[in-house]
Amino acid sequence: MSALPQAPASLPDFAALAACWHPVAYASALTDKPLHTRLLGRDLVLWRDGAGTPRVLADLCIHRGTALSLGRVVDGQIMCPYHGWRYDGDGRCTLIPQLADPTRVPAKARVAAYQVVERHRLLWVALAEPRFPLPDVPELVDEGWTTVETGPFTWNADASRQLENFTDLGHFPWLHPGLLGDPERPVVPGHTVHVEGAVLRYDVVRPEAPNSRDFPVFGNEVVAAPERRSRYALHLPYTIALRLGWGGQAGMMYLFASQPVDHDRCTGYVVIARNYDHDQPDEVLRDFEDTIFEQDRIVVESQRPERVRFDLADELHLTFDAVAVAYRRAMRAQGLAHASG
Repeated sequence: MSALPQAPASLPDFAALAACWHPVAYASALTDKPLHTRLLGRDLVLWRDGAGTPRVLADLCIHRGTALSLGRVVDGQIMCPYHGWRYDGDGRCTLIPQLADPTRVPAKARVAAYQVVERHRLLWVALAEPRFPLPDVPELVDEGWTTVETGPFTWNADASRQLENFTDLGHFPWLHPGLLGDPERPVVPGHTVHVEGAVLRYDVVRPEAPNSRDFPVFGNEVVAAPERRSRYALHLPYTIALRLGWGGQAGMMYLFASQPVDHDRCTGYVVIARNYDHDQPDEVLRDFEDTIFEQDRIVVESQRPERVRFDLADELHLTFDAVAVAYRRAMRAQGLAHASG
């Protein structure tokens, strides 16, 4: 008997994802030199113009296809390293030194330019008109909160795999015992996911491991069996604003966002703010996140298939997978995933 035909799996749709904001670098990484990055399979170059405003173009000189990121910034414009052609922030070539009049530039001498904003300590790029706004994160500009940049964390994995891992409550006791979870208390508390268009909200009160001696990063005052109160806001496609509390005044805020570099490669950024332990060295939190993300990377890179399938029939889902189920449904509902042939 022949097998029944299978419905095509639903996969991330790069064409639709172009109309979303994506992180591409920490703003602090963009200095006086061009910066290369890759987003949704496209090579990009970023630099700051004369006013310090970030700009982004396709990383490809229209003349001979040289990477503009190998060049340098001259008078707020980016200059190709091969023949010295210059481009402004709108992608228009403004100068061709080989011409008798270098400013008589053909109109077609231009490269694609994209939208870029600097917010939440990150540079965000949209390759088409963005459909959804960036989340509000007032903690990152509040003087009463200390902010730390961690990572970036580059994985050979789909950005949806990285995002789902960040919000997967069931793996904490097993992959991060003594750091994020306790194997003696592995049950995932019940929680409800509220879908508001492109934003998924859910609150979880769950047990966690006490602060460790190596990483005393959390604000829980109870030494035995502390509880973490977590408020998540998952912004499609790949951003999470997570606010943590332990019943007192201490609060911590995580902004996680994953950059879909290619179908099988992503880079995660985690900006952390807290209103306590202001004198603790930033390296304590950075080392903690390095440890957690490396433990995660090894496992997530082993997952098959490499890309998340948004057809729920492709994997087994149980009640504690409520976030993954809601996320996959929302990605399809918003047209950010498509059926593959």
